[in-house]
Amino acid sequence: MLDSKSVVNQVEELQLIVHDIHVEGTSLSKSFQVAAFIEKLSSSWKDFKSYLKHKRKEMLLEDLIVRLRVEEDNKISEKKFDSNPIVSKANIVEDGLKFKKRKCFNEGLSKQGHSKGQKFKGNCYNCWTPGHHVKDCKKPKNLKKKNTQANMVEIATDMIENMNLSVVVMQ
Repeated sequence: MLDSKSVVNQVEELQLIVHDIHVEGTSLSKSFQVAAFIEKLSSSWKDFKSYLKHKRKEMLLEDLIVRLRVEEDNKISEKKFDSNPIVSKANIVEDGLKFKKRKCFNEGLSKQGHSKGQKFKGNCYNCWTPGHHVKDCKKPKNLKKKNTQANMVEIATDMIENMNLSVVVMQ
């Protein structure tokens, strides 16, 4: 088959030839006709040809014609989109510095010995259990201020201020 002509038109011509052979009295099996049509496809249809050859299910001639029409329409639509490659590339913006910074940042982390799988070794400041941060704590946030301890210190300092201390220094 030729690339210059439509595949559907070429298939119709092959159907006329098969019909003429049938009129002469020679019969061709349906599977042979399908295989001959597939084999006649041009080299630009190489991938589709190999796809059709590897199909295990027996295909009728009408099914083959429908598949050829669909594939031809797909190829035509791909050519339309491929004919305008400048337009699709015009909107692409690449910023190389952004990626280089991240690469350097990641290298710095690996030098410090941090890895993705290491677990936090300190205690949580919310529940005081080891192995996780406050942001990952499952217990409710401890919003209660420890005023009692702070007040005790203030009370103790007030008591010391109110005491009259006298110191005797002897030499």
